[in-house]
Amino acid sequence: MRAVQVKAFGGPEVLVPVEVPDPVPAPGEVLIDVAYADTIFVETQVRSGWGLDFFPVTPPYVPGGGVSGVVSALGPDVPAEWLGRRVTSFVTGSYAERAVAPVPALTVVPDSLDLLQAAALVHDGVTAVGLLEVTAVGPTDRVLVLGASGGMGTLLIQLAHARGARVVGVARGEAKTALVRELGADAVVDATDPDWTTAARTALGGSPEAADVVLDGVGGQLGATAFSLTADGGRFSAHGAPSGGFSPIDTAEATHRGIKLFGIPDVQFSPADLHRFTSAALTEAAAGRLRPVIGEVFAVERAGDAHAAIEGRGLVGKVVLKV
Repeated sequence: MRAVQVKAFGGPEVLVPVEVPDPVPAPGEVLIDVAYADTIFVETQVRSGWGLDFFPVTPPYVPGGGVSGVVSALGPDVPAEWLGRRVTSFVTGSYAERAVAPVPALTVVPDSLDLLQAAALVHDGVTAVGLLEVTAVGPTDRVLVLGASGGMGTLLIQLAHARGARVVGVARGEAKTALVRELGADAVVDATDPDWTTAARTALGGSPEAADVVLDGVGGQLGATAFSLTADGGRFSAHGAPSGGFSPIDTAEATHRGIKLFGIPDVQFSPADLHRFTSAALTEAAAGRLRPVIGEVFAVERAGDAHAAIEGRGLVGKVVLKV
């Protein structure tokens, strides 16, 4: 089958189309004909050799971890009713024509939702739904979303708004801030403004530390600065590091101010929660209440171009691979 491998750690050019043997479903597994493969920023970081303590891979390897597609074959003991179903799943090595997944890892895609949108929700939709549950966002909260124009940020804006929270998005540039506003943010702050923190405080209500919940999908200095906007007794989630590192938060200060910190371990959900959050994201999208924003779709053979586009940060929303 066709696939794309990372031949060695490096830039986008190390992603190379190859032919590899077809996977064979084991007992309790199905074979999925992949329609679309999800992409997330961390895949570009791992490809470059970053984060191997969290993501221990050795080239050559097929990257990717989420797919949408159709079940085309069944392993032993798998009920026949799964054959032909449209599903999403987390898999190992999704930049390929076919993938195997255990039945408990499958989520059926609603009939009214196309597989492209479903793929865009495999990672970001699950994490966004789970984050709002973990941080207990409610209608009295003021929520600050960093990276609000990205694949997950756009979903967090919509989901937090649906919960009745006052939502302020932080993005870069006119096109991105306009999208965040369109998606339901009560206010949008341009991170390129040197005084963006003052604008954020005003948008959130004007108090010195104004956000009950900060959802930091950016990391680095921007996240560290946003921590100063967190209210005493608030919640701060550092779940992204596209800036090159997670936010350097002073845990002693957080403890002193009663701020509850959340990180990557808090979004490592159990299989039951993964299925629950996936179903919730797909159901909301099928009902038209959640809109995954897809910036561009690349053929899987152009995975290197897709990674370059992700790293270039010029696109708004998700990048998805068409298989």
